[in-house]
Amino acid sequence: MLTLLQAGLWERRPQDISMFPLSEAEWQSVFILAQQQTVLGITYRGLDYLPEHLFPSGDLIFRWVAEIGLIEERNLESNQSLIELLELFGQVGLRPILQKGQGVATMYDRPLLRSCGDIDLWFPSHKEAEKALEIVRGKGCTPEKAPDGSFHYHWRGIEVEHHPDLIDLQAIGVKRWARKQVKAMQPATVTLPEHPERAIQTPSATINLLLINAHICKHAIGLGVGLRQMCDMARAYHALHREVDGEQIRSLYRRAGLERWSNLLHRFLVDYIGLEEHLLPYRSKLEESARPLLKVVLRGGNFGRYAADREVVMGNLWQRKWHTALSFVRNCRFSFRYAPAEAIWTVWQLAKGQ
Repeated sequence: MLTLLQAGLWERRPQDISMFPLSEAEWQSVFILAQQQTVLGITYRGLDYLPEHLFPSGDLIFRWVAEIGLIEERNLESNQSLIELLELFGQVGLRPILQKGQGVATMYDRPLLRSCGDIDLWFPSHKEAEKALEIVRGKGCTPEKAPDGSFHYHWRGIEVEHHPDLIDLQAIGVKRWARKQVKAMQPATVTLPEHPERAIQTPSATINLLLINAHICKHAIGLGVGLRQMCDMARAYHALHREVDGEQIRSLYRRAGLERWSNLLHRFLVDYIGLEEHLLPYRSKLEESARPLLKVVLRGGNFGRYAADREVVMGNLWQRKWHTALSFVRNCRFSFRYAPAEAIWTVWQLAKGQ
């Protein structure tokens, strides 16, 4: 699957296709894995770079095409919802920052093929955040507070989250430092292909890289993380490498306690996602192997949703909490090796939130 993923992500022919042709069962496994990792659209694009005689059967192709249609439709719906919300907030002078999601999708060659999640927004002040919640309540939404302090609700069927922090770092001193970095930043803007007239505020290039990196770390040491998030990081490095100072990025990672984690992440991006090493923001001695992170990625798929023990606990609140706790325990050796401070403080914040 990684061969197709790299071909589709970077729009290039795979260097090695010696593993092809695949049997029907092997193609089914590729499809299921891509689905669990939420990279169906990217891997489907990779098929265009294979010789036709190596394609899967027509039945699987038709199923794949149907899924791609749903991904593109979901993206368009999500983009429309985002524009509506920004216009609604803009009417009263609110200008939230878009985190990850559709903002990162604009860094892809084909944004609509990236499987989208929810809409993540951050408001620069508590007063603005409260005003935004008041507005959506007035439109019939019912925001619910999560243990991490964020609020989530649905807008036209799309899940929306308002986050208390732009950068999700939990170590107490680091969190205060990160807030100062955010306060000093000058936001960037992007536009969606279907709405070129609407400028959307996003984090500055430097803060965006730190944000995406920290987000991946948070999930890797917790419930799990998938290939879509890795593709986001790779595309961000590719798109922003001329806009950032590499040593500044390295300094930020070090101050955030993410330098060793980043060396592992960078090795993963180069070895498994196909990012060219010169596009990394700075030169450093990468981890010898990214296999520890690959195990995390393959164990549970997108945000750990396909872990072997996940399905049986989804119906019970306390079982879900217990499952979350066990996930941190299971990952403790990994977490304390690559991001010890974040692991300790993330567990503490989750416990406090309960």
